[in-house]
Amino acid sequence: MNKEFVFRFRGGSLPLGSRTYIMGIINATPDSFSDGGDNFLPENALKTAIEMQNSGADILDIGGQSTRPGATLISPEEEWARLEKVLPLILNSTSLPVSVDTFYPEVASKALEIGCHIINDVSGTVNPKMAEVVKKYGAGWILMHSGEESDIDISACIHNRLLNMLNTAVSLGVNSENICLDAGIGFGKNMEQNLTLIAETNRVKVNGNAYLLGASRKRFLGAAIGDNSLEFKQRDYATVAANTVGILGGADILRVHNVKAAVQAALVTNKIIKKDN
Repeated sequence: MNKEFVFRFRGGSLPLGSRTYIMGIINATPDSFSDGGDNFLPENALKTAIEMQNSGADILDIGGQSTRPGATLISPEEEWARLEKVLPLILNSTSLPVSVDTFYPEVASKALEIGCHIINDVSGTVNPKMAEVVKKYGAGWILMHSGEESDIDISACIHNRLLNMLNTAVSLGVNSENICLDAGIGFGKNMEQNLTLIAETNRVKVNGNAYLLGASRKRFLGAAIGDNSLEFKQRDYATVAANTVGILGGADILRVHNVKAAVQAALVTNKIIKKDN
């Protein structure tokens, strides 16, 4: 009998392989690359969260710090000062699992303590302190590759890096089913590498573990279109194209700004490839 794979997180789980899940991005920041300032006010973030839930999102990902190129790093205290105004509102007003985009263990601990479910860690490392926090609460942990790689076979290289991160996390006592892997599209990769990683999703992902694709509105899409001047919010069509290819390669979760577009693309693509919806 084939083993059924799942992504587990605090208070729930998602079966893998049955359909593609949509993670809606809510940046409670003044300076994120695509929607900086749109959801900085708590009431705006809450409105967006409810709209995303109504549009079919499966997970909400809330961030208090911009990770765009050149962004100013803020302290864990400042990051939490932003998040603590937003997270309780969203937790109390939606029924979706809430992911917190942070690489600070102390911020992750506070977020999980008030009821969040997943930590989306873009540090590119496996922090033993974060592992302890994740274990304590039984949270989901998204581990992302970050940085430049010069290997000719970029897909094999990132696959091996992700596998090493997974094995390190497991060695620290984290259940492998609680780990989701992310190739880090746009984090230290050039346009060709980003496109290859999406085209070869089936080679990049680690079978048996959830795989997240985060290509939404990123700069390389403008370069691929041939128009770097295109505003970020005008890259949704390009995002749908990238996400569709990722779904065909086996991506389990799409992290997106435009939930409605992603939901429609995922529903149609899953039906075409005859995934059970």
